[in-house]
Amino acid sequence: MEEQQIFDAFLDILRPYAKDTDMLAAATGETHILNDLKVNSARLVDVIIKCEDTFDITVEDDEADKIRLVGDAVALIKKKLH
Repeated sequence: MEEQQIFDAFLDILRPYAKDTDMLAAATGETHILNDLKVNSARLVDVIIKCEDTFDITVEDDEADKIRLVGDAVALIKKKLH
């Protein structure tokens, strides 16, 4: 799976949780999930679980703790898929 496909799929996963939909529409790898998209920190767990299901990967707790930016998540998913 190409990085752009992972990025697009990740944004689709974030869509129901992002309170700032304008920022989501303009999201880049540098977009902060909690601060910019206004995703509730408790909901970030749901996002990670959805990523595990969607991409058929396992994200360890210490890996999940490092996800801050959209690019962090995309890089982790890409690494897990390859």
